[in-house]
Amino acid sequence: MDLILWRHAEAFEMREVQTDLDRALTPKGERQAQRMAAWLNRQLPSTARVLVSPARRTQQTAQALDRKFKTLDALAPDGTVDALLHSVRWPDAREPVLVVGHQPTLGLAAAYLATGQPLPWAVKKGGVWWLRARERDGVVQVVLHAVVGPDLL
Repeated sequence: MDLILWRHAEAFEMREVQTDLDRALTPKGERQAQRMAAWLNRQLPSTARVLVSPARRTQQTAQALDRKFKTLDALAPDGTVDALLHSVRWPDAREPVLVVGHQPTLGLAAAYLATGQPLPWAVKKGGVWWLRARERDGVVQVVLHAVVGPDLL
């Protein structure tokens, strides 16, 4: 299984809106989302499922892909690693899953899958961590396939 964790691109600060869920992408964030979406669209198979937090900034980030996606409350800013992994059916899903979500959950999930510990790893705004589960001798292994930030594209 491939699990792609995409942190939303740069968003306006809270002082600009009433609630955290209403925060929109900045013009820079819109450019970041477009660059990363172009890269992802070249890499992802058409069968990839796209799951997105209900927050406006993640919705806008996902819209840059121009693919169908499903909004899940479990991926909201206050979501947990367990909820994320349950939502994507890790490690058993047959198709790749792209999650557009938030810190600290994405960093904690990446660390947990790579090390077994929910460490406070940082995922850069607009960045992608691509993890792959494979089975070797009856043991599930996690391979870090790619880490890409929008500034590298």
